[in-house]
Amino acid sequence: MLYNCLKYCLFLAFSCIFFVGISSAEPSVEAGKTLFTNQCASCHNKNMKDDLTGPALAGFEERWASYSREELYNWVRNSQMMVASGHPRALELWNRWKPTVMNSFPAFTDEEIESIFLYVNSKINEAPAGTGPNIGPSGKVERDTSNDFIYWILLGVLILTVTVLARAISNLRKIAAVETGEEAPKTSFRNVLTSRAAITFLIFAIIVVGGYTTVNNAIDFGRQQGYQPDQPIAFSHQVHAGLQGINCQYCHDGARRSKHASIPGANTCMNCHKAIKKGSQFGTQEITKIYASIGFNPNTDTYIPDYEKLSNDEIQAIYVQWIANTYMNDRKLAALDRRGERTVREQWEEISSSLTNDLKEKISGPIEWTRIHMVPDHVYFNHAQHVTIGKLACQQCHGKVEEMDVLYQYSPLSMGWCINCHRETEVQFDGNEYYKTYEKYHEAIKAGQKTKVTVEDIGGLECQKCHY
Repeated sequence: MLYNCLKYCLFLAFSCIFFVGISSAEPSVEAGKTLFTNQCASCHNKNMKDDLTGPALAGFEERWASYSREELYNWVRNSQMMVASGHPRALELWNRWKPTVMNSFPAFTDEEIESIFLYVNSKINEAPAGTGPNIGPSGKVERDTSNDFIYWILLGVLILTVTVLARAISNLRKIAAVETGEEAPKTSFRNVLTSRAAITFLIFAIIVVGGYTTVNNAIDFGRQQGYQPDQPIAFSHQVHAGLQGINCQYCHDGARRSKHASIPGANTCMNCHKAIKKGSQFGTQEITKIYASIGFNPNTDTYIPDYEKLSNDEIQAIYVQWIANTYMNDRKLAALDRRGERTVREQWEEISSSLTNDLKEKISGPIEWTRIHMVPDHVYFNHAQHVTIGKLACQQCHGKVEEMDVLYQYSPLSMGWCINCHRETEVQFDGNEYYKTYEKYHEAIKAGQKTKVTVEDIGGLECQKCHY
């Protein structure tokens, strides 16, 4: 009995000291980040500048400048109570975002709310909205390690707590042994580490850490936000979709009529590059990859008969001649290297290595692009449903592709991200024949009973719509 009471008191005292220390801390950006991530990020955009399920938080202080800080705190703690009281700012927000109800946080202290405000303001000065994730040299999203030290501190505190409790238990056992006249048990550090309690705690910690890591990796499998692999051809969306203004569906014509957006074949590229034979950045190198894959001879402007039967050496002779002729016709380049052998050799080595690999020895044949966007096999996604019926712009999911020199995965493609989009995206009824069947919503809008209809209203959150 004495042992159990002492163990409980030690643990309770330590926990009280630890958590009181945290709760009495001054407002900080780090504390605000934790609170925002755990409580606010499910509805408010992390870049603070774009709307999500809830409004963008950038500029919130200016919008509440006419009201007291206490009123702003009350809004965070219980927004619906302020709406019911007729508060003008609360009513303004409710009329804009209803029927979506903001969660209530009655337990938040003033310091915790101020910490969230500090974090929001710190994020406003970061990268502008729509610039995408932080991509490192490896082509993957760089994880924020700025607050990793907190986890190490917590681990140290946990180890210290276990050690203190173990020593306390050991001393209690000694006292009990002395009182009963028994031999006191050995209390070496080795015995403590090999005790049943220590081994149980170690197994529990391994299960928790292993489970957390496994679940996170499973959730991210195949859909890494920021994924930016090297492609066989240095194709620039910034040049084609941005500078040249080519419509996305000219190349990805499957997006408007099928489940998949489709990767354009080399024939689509040839619609332009039969005439445009030299690029502004890479010269002949990247465009020649298209010619070599499909069998177009730029020297004669004809397709090569039985091209797939040619050996790699025969193919090399054709395109090396093309590169050499183009190179020598450029006086500025020829002046740097009169024979042009080095440039021709380097370009052909790059072309050959890009179009061949361990499983594809022939230069001729389809270009093997690396897929970037992927959803699990149990998820049904139809591009035509979103592009043709929903009238969504490609940029809504893929970001500002026209500004990307090298394409990367802009959105997380997670279930939560899709659900939030379905909750907030308004269905475009006007001039859309597909939605004529939803007569009750048309009548509700005409009668003023609804201001908008979202994808959620027409079944966008039903499980079987995406999982079949």
